[in-house]
Amino acid sequence: MPTELQVNAPLIGVPGGRQLLDTPALLIDLPVMTRNIERMAAFAKARGIDLRPHVKTHKSVEIARRQVAAGAIGVSCVTLGEAEVMVEGGIPGVLITSPAVTPSKIARLMKLAQRARPGDVMVVVDNPRNVDDLARAASELAHPLDVLVDYGAGYNRTGAATEAQVLELAVRVTAEPRLRLRGLQTYAGNLQHIVERERRSSAAAGLRKTVAGIVAAAKAQGIHFEIVTGAGTGTHDLDSQENAFTELQAGSYVFMDAEYTRVLANGEQPSPFEVSLLVQTAVVSTNAAEWVTVDGGSKCFSTDSGVPLVAHGVDPASRYAFFGDEHGKLMLPTGPRPTLGARIEFVTPHCDPTVNLHDAFHVVEGDTLVAIWPVDARGKR
Repeated sequence: MPTELQVNAPLIGVPGGRQLLDTPALLIDLPVMTRNIERMAAFAKARGIDLRPHVKTHKSVEIARRQVAAGAIGVSCVTLGEAEVMVEGGIPGVLITSPAVTPSKIARLMKLAQRARPGDVMVVVDNPRNVDDLARAASELAHPLDVLVDYGAGYNRTGAATEAQVLELAVRVTAEPRLRLRGLQTYAGNLQHIVERERRSSAAAGLRKTVAGIVAAAKAQGIHFEIVTGAGTGTHDLDSQENAFTELQAGSYVFMDAEYTRVLANGEQPSPFEVSLLVQTAVVSTNAAEWVTVDGGSKCFSTDSGVPLVAHGVDPASRYAFFGDEHGKLMLPTGPRPTLGARIEFVTPHCDPTVNLHDAFHVVEGDTLVAIWPVDARGKR
């Protein structure tokens, strides 16, 4: 049975091939994505801050390579599986942003650190027991394991909850010769999607003040955080102020989606980044009087951030509604109705989980399919 990587391959280089794709198909508008990569790299360089973008957005070695080529110092990965894929793909500076705590994960981490160059794999810790477990396991390594202390940033999805706990962990790491303290992670995912610019700015400023206090308290104890990493697409321009962070972990900027477009447009007209990720569907039924049905449903789009928005192929005022696992209902304003088989392209509600529903990116320039890239780290844990 043909895979996503195979079924549309004969269309590569065919003029007009974009309109002939087997659907649903996850698309990347290559010139737009390239501009996004270049803009964020230029922004970070101008602010004097490093960029370590999150691959949880794209899960692609090819895209990570392009980000590094544009100036990123490495990548951030939520899962060990993502990190394994990136190291295998030759991507440097891999930071695993969630603690590795189970015996199987720690064993995989040690194998990964052995394969990579010294300093090219780092992991965060937020618990004293995890520090001890990593130190014991690191005895098999030829070099110390690089570690960052994870601070919960008030969100506390992971991370030490208080400044005192951060400092306690930092002291514990520095006392362990098999570990090397590299820095502090403080990622506030809850701030990234605050739509109101003023409220987002105020919340980010409060976090930066807290982070500066933690760094100063650590310095007073003789602890140096070489790296202070965090921030995201929603706060990239805010958290690059006041020298609180040394690097940004922004990820979604490379693709953008309906939610981030709304967030970054608030108070910043226009958004500094463009939508480069789309899902192309086909109209599979036109029999209902008030809508048409497309072949993209909840197994094609993420469902956690609203509904897809029409990008191309029909009146943008048309409204999408989920219509089952494999179908969407597209309710149309007055005007011409799309015909059976017509292609409709949508902006994803949330790019990261949408990407994880697909095996491949269909890379387009204008109406031509120029490449098909695998979603290398799809489903990797």
